[in-house]
Amino acid sequence: MRLLSEASRGDWLVARAGNRASVGGVAGTGFEAYARLLHLVGAHRADLDTTDEWGSHPDVEHTRWRWAEVARRNHRVMHPLVQWRRLTDDEHATSWADGWRVDQSDDGWFDPQDLAVITTHLRNATSIPGDLVVGAWEGTGEPPSAERYRHLVRRARRLMAWPGRDTWLFSATLDELADPSWAQRAVPGWESFGRHDQVAPHTTFIWPEDHAWVVAAEEDWDSTIVAGSRALVDGVLDDDRFEAFEVRERDDLTWDGDLLNPRRSPRPES
Repeated sequence: MRLLSEASRGDWLVARAGNRASVGGVAGTGFEAYARLLHLVGAHRADLDTTDEWGSHPDVEHTRWRWAEVARRNHRVMHPLVQWRRLTDDEHATSWADGWRVDQSDDGWFDPQDLAVITTHLRNATSIPGDLVVGAWEGTGEPPSAERYRHLVRRARRLMAWPGRDTWLFSATLDELADPSWAQRAVPGWESFGRHDQVAPHTTFIWPEDHAWVVAAEEDWDSTIVAGSRALVDGVLDDDRFEAFEVRERDDLTWDGDLLNPRRSPRPES
């Protein structure tokens, strides 16, 4: 992966930016179909029959859960525009009497392990898997400060002006992204802010040079959008390794977009 010297390779996508709070505002408009992939959450089970020296119950099991399991436990409804905060009553309902609890959902970060899986679908949907652009929102990292402040004009030229999310661009290949270890390899001229111990750029955007598809993750939301052909999206939706729903480019991805799970008062503390 290599940091690009200018952002012109992103001009086509900026021209297709949709409304800020919509699917098209995350991944661009004009694609044949869109899939929304919900980010799996960490789940942990404590042994309630054991107490450690600090009076806490030790964890004995760790895994990842789909949102559907949390919805089931909290008597909520799964649907394409479901919102994590509505499933969990603004994250007050994230632990249960059987010892299980879940972490907060990951906003704006698509796990490299899951990205590696989806590359199998992306590869068949582009003619040039060896020529990708990866975009990382400037809030997740940037070039070293000495370069950043001496060359303000050049800095502006190197940032893709996605609405509300100025983005640094990198060249990459699908072969790179198919190996999750890429996330732990440093990129020359790049300083990551260390989220999830990832030293490589975050994947706010990914697209091939033929513009056949886009993978995009908005920093404030806990799902990733795959935009592309009907065949690509159908393949992603049919892959049971993902918790995915079809969405439309104008769909509302904010918390208020979840109309099937109304706000509830937090449950009393036990």
